[in-house]
Amino acid sequence: MTDQHRVASFLDANDLHTTPAYRLLDLVSEVGELAKNVNTSTGYGDDPTAADVEEDEVGDALFCLLALCEETGIDADDALATALAKYEDRLETTGQAGRGT
Repeated sequence: MTDQHRVASFLDANDLHTTPAYRLLDLVSEVGELAKNVNTSTGYGDDPTAADVEEDEVGDALFCLLALCEETGIDADDALATALAKYEDRLETTGQAGRGT
């Protein structure tokens, strides 16, 4: 069973389905918590090596992302494969993973 299927089963079992808009808001909120932790732990960037990224917060964000995939009918594994192929192509073409813009 994939992680997305585990999340889907959890949503089903607990009647937690909602609209994609709410799922996106949940995701942004959880990523914001990650950013807040990193901002405060690094003294707002004064010491980047002190970044505190907590596993449970990453888990919350991952749950929200997989729930968003479920609510929108996106297969998370396929989406990840597409993204990795895109980054591999960029690295091969430009030597950089980013778009450069």
